[in-house]
Amino acid sequence: QVQLVESGGGSVQAGGSLRLSCVASAFTFTNNACIGWFRQAPGKEREGVATIYTGGINPRYADSVKGRFTISQSSDKTTVYLQMNSLQPEDTATYYCAVASLSPWVCTLDSLRAASPRWGQGTVVTVSS
Repeated sequence: QVQLVESGGGSVQAGGSLRLSCVASAFTFTNNACIGWFRQAPGKEREGVATIYTGGINPRYADSVKGRFTISQSSDKTTVYLQMNSLQPEDTATYYCAVASLSPWVCTLDSLRAASPRWGQGTVVTVSS
């Protein structure tokens, strides 16, 4: 069974940084895998943050995080990271990792969400002003 486990959340002040990790079974991230990070703030809908195709191909970002967040994959392809810099209070949310089998040219936030991906349990990020 596919399992995704997120970690790295916590509480930081505005302007700070955190790095989130999403660990999966090796198979999950090595076969046609489109991996993404989403977030959901209290009372709001889940929104996409970033996607990457296995092998570190074609990272994409939501406009709200572009230039501040970086998605990457470990060399052994078992872990996907989300480096978050210049954090702001509006980044406060539960962050979820998701994965689905997609072709690299359709590995986008909208396509990943529509593909009924496997989700992790989430990790909480709180940014105070």
